[in-house]
Amino acid sequence: MNAPIFAALALALASAYPVAAYAQTNEELLKELRALRERVGQLEEKIKANESTPAPAPTQPQWGMTPQQTQDFNRIAVKTEALEDAVEAQGMKMLKITGYMEPAYIYNKAQRRAGFQFINNVANDGYNYDNSYFGTAAIDFLKETDSGTRYHLTLSPNRGTDAVIGNGGIVQEASVSVPLTDLQTRFIAGHLPDWSGYEYLPPTQNKLITHNLLFDFTLPTSYTGAGLELTREKWIIKGMLANMNASKMPAGARMPVLTYRVDYAKGEFQGFGFAGVHGKAANLVGGNGNTNLNLFEVDGYFIRGDWTVQGQLSYGAQKQGAITPDPESGALRDSKWVGLSGLAAYKFTPRLEGIVRADYLQNNKNGGGLLGYGSDPRNGIGPGIVGRDSETGDLVYGDTEKGANRSSVSFGLGYAFDLNTSFKFEYRLDRASVPVFEDVRDGSFRKSNTMLGTSVVVKF
Repeated sequence: MNAPIFAALALALASAYPVAAYAQTNEELLKELRALRERVGQLEEKIKANESTPAPAPTQPQWGMTPQQTQDFNRIAVKTEALEDAVEAQGMKMLKITGYMEPAYIYNKAQRRAGFQFINNVANDGYNYDNSYFGTAAIDFLKETDSGTRYHLTLSPNRGTDAVIGNGGIVQEASVSVPLTDLQTRFIAGHLPDWSGYEYLPPTQNKLITHNLLFDFTLPTSYTGAGLELTREKWIIKGMLANMNASKMPAGARMPVLTYRVDYAKGEFQGFGFAGVHGKAANLVGGNGNTNLNLFEVDGYFIRGDWTVQGQLSYGAQKQGAITPDPESGALRDSKWVGLSGLAAYKFTPRLEGIVRADYLQNNKNGGGLLGYGSDPRNGIGPGIVGRDSETGDLVYGDTEKGANRSSVSFGLGYAFDLNTSFKFEYRLDRASVPVFEDVRDGSFRKSNTMLGTSVVVKF
């Protein structure tokens, strides 16, 4: 210890213990100071030893990156930003592309036809319950902008709604949805498939291969127009002023129809909805132009666990739309119909599902007459038929005042092979109250017809 420090310690001790300092001799005081110096020296050596000893390793890991890791991270960040910029510049941001195909094999007993059906041209064959919308392929584009505007385009060669209404195009849907005051209040416009009933048009959303009688014969195909869509808690309300089954009104037609759809989700497992169409629409009976049409339907669902139950009740009437004119005056009369459809499905296993569907359509007034259909021996519509005229080949009717009341029942199976592939099988029996199904083998007319079908649905 150096002299200044030693002197300071001595002075401090003398100040603290003045009485003892005077009482002790010089020799005793020196002994005590030497002992104190040795103690101070020991403490200094201990401090030096602690400073030279390395600190123990931390018990917690120290996070960080090496210079190479930092370079790799920066490179990834630059590439990610470049990809985001490229996606946005190419219009791919928030763009969803999906699609499906459904090759089908169909056997129709009365038509004596069996074979595969896939992207066949509906313009050549017409819309019938034994070809409907199955055997189709489609690709769907859904784009949403940062502001919430949605662009929806679905293309389906030969089988889209635009082809069914007679335009021969490939469009299934071409619509826009623009938010107004908020995302739950939207302006909608364009070409949209009909939204009535519990069954959906795409095979990916339809449990069976065919559709029910109400879907095929009592509902519109599409709307072209503009309107609003409102979402309020459990309610979804949408309505349009639109051309029904026409992308352009013909000469002399000036009034669009009012169409609407209301849905209510009561809970997680059940809900109901209703839809209607009111206005003037094309009347295909006798080339009578556009006449007043009123359609209304109510549908509901219950889906929980392995069970699915769905149902629909429909009413329709069209002025001067009946097949048979007044027998005395020859004037065209009004057509009316009432229909009921129900479906129940149960999953025997997570992949295998059994389906049963039953339909009834009362359409006997004034010889019958449905939406866009006159007497039709393929679909079983109209008065009972006794045969064909041997010279002209024209149909010869029995009681022309009574049209056929139609019914059908289908039994089906659905098997989910994987997340993107499912197989379907359906047996269907159609019946009528009068003989309206033509057997093309011998030209006879019967009250019933059977059909078998199987298909594979692949989606992405």
